[in-house]
Amino acid sequence: MKKVLVLGASGYIGSQLLPILASRGYKVTGAARQLEYLKARVEPAPNLSLVYLDLADAEETQGLIAQHDIVFFLVHGMAHGYDFVDYELSLAVNVKNALNHSNVEHVIYLSAIQPQTADSEHLKARRETGAILRQSKVPITELRAGVIIGPGSAAYEIMRDFVMNLPMLVTPTSVDSKANPIALENLNFYLMSVVQEHPQESVIYEVGGPHSLTYREQFQIICEANQRPFKIWTTPMLTPRLASQWLGTVTSVPAAVGRALLAGLEHDFVANDQVIKAKYPQDLIPFQQAVEQSISQDGEFLRSNVWGYDPTALKRWQPGYGYYPKQAGATFKTSASLASLWNIAKQLGSRKEGYFFANPLWRLREWLDILFGGGRPIRREPDGPELKVGDHIDSWKVIRVEAPKFLSLLFGMKGPGLGRLEVQLEDFGEERQISITAWWHPKGFAGLLYWFAMMPAHLFIFRGMVRAIAKKAMALDTQ
Repeated sequence: MKKVLVLGASGYIGSQLLPILASRGYKVTGAARQLEYLKARVEPAPNLSLVYLDLADAEETQGLIAQHDIVFFLVHGMAHGYDFVDYELSLAVNVKNALNHSNVEHVIYLSAIQPQTADSEHLKARRETGAILRQSKVPITELRAGVIIGPGSAAYEIMRDFVMNLPMLVTPTSVDSKANPIALENLNFYLMSVVQEHPQESVIYEVGGPHSLTYREQFQIICEANQRPFKIWTTPMLTPRLASQWLGTVTSVPAAVGRALLAGLEHDFVANDQVIKAKYPQDLIPFQQAVEQSISQDGEFLRSNVWGYDPTALKRWQPGYGYYPKQAGATFKTSASLASLWNIAKQLGSRKEGYFFANPLWRLREWLDILFGGGRPIRREPDGPELKVGDHIDSWKVIRVEAPKFLSLLFGMKGPGLGRLEVQLEDFGEERQISITAWWHPKGFAGLLYWFAMMPAHLFIFRGMVRAIAKKAMALDTQ
């Protein structure tokens, strides 16, 4: 049984690849910095283990890589921010060094198509990462892909958010660039084909779908598949800088990721995939069919522990909700003990503590629910002192409890979208950190308006809440 390590397992490709590899008889380890998020997204399976790994830690990276036969490198640093290129390349260097001190037989690296006329930071990072990995003694198979069509693919979700959230598509002139997007199913076929190989040298393949389409044509197909009118206005006024800001407003895809992808879409992204098609033949799924399949799987990500597998959340989900959520929150560090912080935080919504800060605003929102089609507020609180899944706190429902560090509540009021509120406690030794975060999956333009209307109140309330909880926990410690 080959031992396979998936680096970057919490990402879109990695999280869905893990169970596929495990089902094919490999002993699979998924590694990620966001381990709790990965555990929440991936169901337990035989031959599958999930571990924490920060690739910036060279020693830990070397120790883990040395235990495996095959490595998938699915890491990118776009979410890291403006300096992501140097960050991403530093991780590649650590992996290269670890490979040179291991018995790894093969590395599969998912990269990006490299148009001759393009040299965005994202494309540069992908290209140079591959060059660094090939400096190791291990054969590297690099698959260069463009847009991947499937629920959760950042580039696809950007286009879908534009379609669902705007009465008219407002796009930069790069909308007339061409690409041949590949369906997730086809990409997985290639990945599972190359993992069976025993190469003696490195190789690069470009992968793509069967048809080349402009992004304008892709938008039209997505509109038709979602039964939305196709209205588009292309303007040179949307410079790359303005376009990235526009992107951050209209979509919920992380802003840093969106900016990096947008810079690369100013050029044709058409894969020269003749070589890999000949070596691993399969029926390539046309773009329209891939979009329709993606729509049919809309909401599948709710069937994960991120939402506590909660049937109420599944029932409330509607087609057109954004895959990636908008988010707002606050954090605060304190010397209060973890036990005291949890003892205070678990009283959220109780008659004694309310919501710790600006309680009249919480009550006002509950009464405003009548305007959104809801009923009169109902005061509810858990039966016992310990929270459990299924408890109701006023209009909220407890969907995850991991004492003494995590609490997640499902938004139960009416609104154009689906949301949850999370309280997370982290222990850093000499101090603890409390974080409160609201997540909102908007439904269309109304969902965006609702989010931006509520954001000022969210920021004000959450900053007060984290400080109030810390203050009460400090007082509890002194008793």
